Formats: sequence, structure tokens, C-alpha cells
Amino acid sequence: MTADPISRNRRTLKERLFGNPMVIKELRGRMRGARAFIVLTIYLGLMSIFLTLIYALYAQSMAFSGSGQGGEIGRVLFYSIVGVELFLVTFIAPAFAAGTISGERERQTYDLLRTTLLPARALVGGKLFATLSYILLLLLAAIPLQSIAFLFGGVSEIELILSFVVLLSTAVLLASVGVFFSALTRRTLSASVLSYAFALLTVLILPIGLMILGPVIGSLTSTYGATAGSVEAAMYYIIGLFLATNPLGTLYGTLQLLADRQVAGVFDVTLQNGAVIKLVSPWIVFVIFTLIVTVVLLAIAVRRVDRIEES
Repeated sequence: MTADPISRNRRTLKERLFGNPMVIKELRGRMRGARAFIVLTIYLGLMSIFLTLIYALYAQSMAFSGSGQGGEIGRVLFYSIVGVELFLVTFIAPAFAAGTISGERERQTYDLLRTTLLPARALVGGKLFATLSYILLLLLAAIPLQSIAFLFGGVSEIELILSFVVLLSTAVLLASVGVFFSALTRRTLSASVLSYAFALLTVLILPIGLMILGPVIGSLTSTYGATAGSVEAAMYYIIGLFLATNPLGTLYGTLQLLADRQVAGVFDVTLQNGAVIKLVSPWIVFVIFTLIVTVVLLAIAVRRVDRIEES
């Protein structure tokens, strides 16, 4: 009996993800030995120590001031652990991805790998999926630490879910950048420098630029907003775009909207002239931005691998 097309498509997708020999090779090599477990232990240990310090400092400050609520402690702990996760993912993802293809050239195993007749898209996709699988393990392992905030209250399940989505999207973006530069350059050092430069630009420099641009935009809005609604609306869209093209701004904007308005999707903003415009939560734009950049970078990386093989 012939299987229906839906079943065939499902099997094909499963085979592409888990039947790729490059994925199996990378995962076995990564999980063989003590390195992967040492990284996981250090990762969770650093976050546990940081979480304990934050709780101790906040509890001490409440003891001196004589004020504070359990919900505030929960939110502080949650925001702190998510921030540490973002910081660690920013450094771990490029480190794992930057040597995926260039490392094969340096070990002189690239030509042997290409004699297996593995398509370039399977090679690039397998390297990326294997890298993301380990990063996903790190993110899942940290969920119990995030859940400690629920003991104090002030944090909802949707905040936990959306923070995980933003962290995973950040890992996909930075890992794709690492694989792209690994395919573009011949040395892992060069790929690592370029990958970390992109991560630094995305995670730190853009938020700093937004902080500098914010007061300027605010003054322009106060000057022209009441008389020109289109100017004020453009300011909101510009700020939203800057906010949603970096993970730090996306996390801050998304969690702030959830805390203030309990909004995770589309919301209304009233301008000074009384007009109402619609905006979307930053995490939605960031996920779309990540998918577009990932597809473009992987397509270029595949063409680069094909060009290397032909030459």
C-alpha cells in the first residue's frame, strides 16, 4: 500500500533533520568525551551562582529599606537569569558555529568529507542543526532555574515561553552567522572574529545606539508630534524597528509590554493628536528578522561551499 503524501512529507522532514549523516557525526563527536558536559556544568554553575548573588543582594536591600514584595523578587530573579542566558548564548553560539566548516579545512578533512557526495545544503544544514541542538540543550537545562521565580510570583508562563523563544531565535541567528563566516573564510580564527563582531554589534552596539537615539526621537516627538501625527507615528515605527533587530532590546520591550499591558501580540498606541496606530510586540518582528537573515546567510553559505567544490 502506498503511503499518503502527508506521511511521505513527514518522513522526509524527519529524515532531513535526524537522518542527515552530518548531524549524526557532529552530535556524536560533540557529545563524546567530557567537554560537552563540562561546558554544561559551567554554564549552569555560573547561572546558579549569579542567581544566588542577585537574591542575596536584593534580600539585603529589602531588609535595609523594610519594603519589597515577593513578586518583585520573582521578576528580578527572572530578568537576571534571562539576561545571563542571553549573555552566555551570545558567546557560546559563535564559538560552536565558527569552526564548523573552516575547521574541516584546517584539519584537512574537508576534501574527504566532500567525496561522500553529501550535498552542500545537507553539509551546511547539518552543521547548523548539530550546533543548535547543543545550544537548545543548554537553554532547556536552564528552565528549572528560571522556574525558581515562580516560587516568588510576579512571573507568568507566557513570559517564560516568550523569553525562551527570543533566546532560541538569538541562538539561531548567531549560529547561522557563525556557519556563514565559517564557509566564507578559510581560518577558524577569522570566522570567530567576524562572528563575535556581528554578535557585539547586534547585542551591545545597537542597544547603545538606541539609548542615544531615544532622547533625540523623544524631543522631536514632543516638538512635532502634536502637529504632525505622521512624524510621531514614524518615530514609533523607527524605535520599534531598532528595538526588534537586537535580542536585548527585544527581550526588554517584550517583557515590558507583558508587565505593563499584558500584551504579547498587536497593541494600540494613541498619538498626541488623538490618532491610534497599531504596533506589534518586538518578539514577533525579531523572529521574522531572524528567519530572513538565517535563510539568506545559509543560501550564501551553500553557494560558497558549492563554489569551493567546483574550484
